[in-house]
Amino acid sequence: MRFPPIPALVPVLAAALAAVTACSAASPQAASPQATPPTRSPSPAPTWGELRFTEIARFDRPVAFAVRAGDDGLYVAEQTGRLKVLRDGRSRTVVDLSGEVSGGNEQGLLGVAFHPSGRWLYLDWTDADGDTHVTEWAYDGRRATARRDVLTQDQPYANHNGGQLAFGPDGYLYIALGDGGGAGDPQGNGQDLGTWLGKILRIDPRGRPYEVPEDNPFAGRRGARPEIWAYGLRNPWRFTFDRQTGDLWIGDVGQNAWEEVDVQRAAAKGGQNYGWNLREGRARFRDGQARGLTEPAIVYPLGRDGNCSVIAGFVYRGARIPWLRGRFLYGDFCAGWIRATPADDPGEGRRVGTVEQLSSFGEDHDGELYALSLQGPLYRVEAAS
Repeated sequence: MRFPPIPALVPVLAAALAAVTACSAASPQAASPQATPPTRSPSPAPTWGELRFTEIARFDRPVAFAVRAGDDGLYVAEQTGRLKVLRDGRSRTVVDLSGEVSGGNEQGLLGVAFHPSGRWLYLDWTDADGDTHVTEWAYDGRRATARRDVLTQDQPYANHNGGQLAFGPDGYLYIALGDGGGAGDPQGNGQDLGTWLGKILRIDPRGRPYEVPEDNPFAGRRGARPEIWAYGLRNPWRFTFDRQTGDLWIGDVGQNAWEEVDVQRAAAKGGQNYGWNLREGRARFRDGQARGLTEPAIVYPLGRDGNCSVIAGFVYRGARIPWLRGRFLYGDFCAGWIRATPADDPGEGRRVGTVEQLSSFGEDHDGELYALSLQGPLYRVEAAS
């Protein structure tokens, strides 16, 4: 607190101040060292730690995770066709598609998302013929009703279905579709703007059956599907949004040599070409025009240490693991390792834990993270000590 001066001392203090000011003006070197502001040491870089994965429930081949506005439940999609909600340690089925989904290795129920209002539920799944559906239900927290298909996509092969669903910070639904499968993208779908395959789409699903945002990068472009937001992707099995910055992180599963993670910063207007099938990672895969490609932020070799399929996670924005804040978490399905890397300067990063048969990550309302294993467990991500 600052105290007012005593009136009798005001003239004396004023004279003394004038004398000091005059002396300082004549001889700057004579200023008292106490007048120099103290220098601050730069803040130390946050230390690294290890993560612990605490099992909180078990499911049948869990592959996707979501939370709903105004709801404390954790929603988990089982590849075998059921969406379940976990509350107070108990799970129950919300939607059962087990009699409708195909059962191939990369097929089934693959993705789940809730509308930002919490009033509608969306699932991505493949039917008995192997074709992709994005389906909507009205949902009140207890029952899913009024089912309708938002969009469907014929699949030429049984693999590379993508399947991730997520609402972005802009309130639109983003949908991942692989290149349609087959080794090396035999149909050339990754670079073909006339198909949804090998793309991430962006739509408003509340239209009839949906609406295309006017600012989509290919809206109105002849020969291009207006729903496309990003292209040149092989199998974007998982992508996530940074809840603080809005950046989009995409894990794209490789062919023979490289796994990659792509980053689309929030300031981007869409339309990025991530290179497949001209490039795999940063390496040439096929001859062809390769101008204007967006380079991956992270690459690592396929096959080394058992690597086989990248699983994109989240940039951690929670409070329980201070050293992890601002770092992007990702892993590999076969090798089981999980790594963290600074989101503002991403690289291969540092190994911080292990989950066998890692299939996906999840984020709750508080920014805390979860990991799913195809073996059944749902893990809460915690600091190891």
